[in-house]
Amino acid sequence: MNSKTQSAIIDGPVGQLQIQIDEADASVPFKGIAITAHPNPVQGGTMDNKVVQTVAKAFVAKGWRSVRFNYRGVGTSAGEFANGIGETDDLLAVIKAYAPSGNICLAGFSFGTFCVTHALQALAANGRDLDADVQRIALIGSAAGKFELAPIAPGLHNRTFVLHAEADEVVTLSAVMDWARPQSLPVTVIPAGSHFFHGQLPLLKNLVLRHLA
Repeated sequence: MNSKTQSAIIDGPVGQLQIQIDEADASVPFKGIAITAHPNPVQGGTMDNKVVQTVAKAFVAKGWRSVRFNYRGVGTSAGEFANGIGETDDLLAVIKAYAPSGNICLAGFSFGTFCVTHALQALAANGRDLDADVQRIALIGSAAGKFELAPIAPGLHNRTFVLHAEADEVVTLSAVMDWARPQSLPVTVIPAGSHFFHGQLPLLKNLVLRHLA
């Protein structure tokens, strides 16, 4: 993401996972760990996706250590695509390695929102206190309708930011509303706009910053 980005490798469920870490400026109080999950690798998604990097920059600006990673089979990460189930396990491995306890933010873009919602379910099932640890959730360009997103626990609703473009050409806004409506989970809509927020990344960053504030 910048000249200070640190590269790392950790052990994942099926082999190594490729990691990139960005630290917040020393002048900003440290908040915790923020992990961002990238779009569908079958469609070219990687941790270097511009939306993922924009979200990561917002985290760093607010004092969070940003951790991005490539799912299995992407970049130098071992393995092959596993229909979202294996990729969720990859996310859980990154959480275990970098944020086994304490304050955490989780963000996902597109397919990454599937992984984040199911990882939250798995963490709760494994006994992690999400009410205490999970400070913010950002679900950008949700993959609702393409993949079956898990619901967000009611206690986390006021910490969850769901953002979608009105004219998203990959996932319709109506599909996102169909997922959010039964939960009474608010959705923020950017008028017009596209799935990849072309020309709107500064706005995207500012909206995430506002959520983190």
